[in-house]
Amino acid sequence: MNTNRWELDPDKFLSKEDANRLQAVAREQAESGEHVAIRDCFIICLGLATGLRVMEIAALKCGDLGLEDTIPSLVVVHGKGKKKRRVFINGSFKKQCKEFLTWKQHIGESTEPEQPLLLSSSTGGHLTTRAIQKAFKRCARRAGLLSHYSIHCLRHTYACFLLKASNWNLRLVQKQLGHSKITTTQVYADVMMPEIKKALDRLYI
Repeated sequence: MNTNRWELDPDKFLSKEDANRLQAVAREQAESGEHVAIRDCFIICLGLATGLRVMEIAALKCGDLGLEDTIPSLVVVHGKGKKKRRVFINGSFKKQCKEFLTWKQHIGESTEPEQPLLLSSSTGGHLTTRAIQKAFKRCARRAGLLSHYSIHCLRHTYACFLLKASNWNLRLVQKQLGHSKITTTQVYADVMMPEIKKALDRLYI
């Protein structure tokens, strides 16, 4: 038995209700038209729609979005271990990406392939991981989430939701998250055991 495998505490990912409230609050703030609020909203939606690590979010370039592919996706050029991977996205987030790119153009930000997707107004370069974490904290506070949550909870939340939506397809979740070992992905199945039990109970009713 491998006792060194990490465990996912249930308070490290959001419930469906909390995730919906977080997105709703972020979108409500974005409706003000304020630049930071619009960018914060996109960060929240990006985290929940892709499960990217915060460093991967920060490093994204406009050209990493493959919105016209048969199945829309984005490319993580330098994931953990410097591994490249393609992360597929759904139609709803594809629409959000297009709207965000249009907004960037509207405010005078370049959307050329090599330009940062999330631009720092102070440096003109990529938004830092610290700034992205602060964006999450702003939205989480407004949504009334507990203070212990960090932006990494969006990755865990995405993984749990995807696992359930895919009928417990661990290989799919592994590929999307960029895990080198299936045992890492298995942690999400462990924490979702109550959901699996409910499914099995329904099967035998």
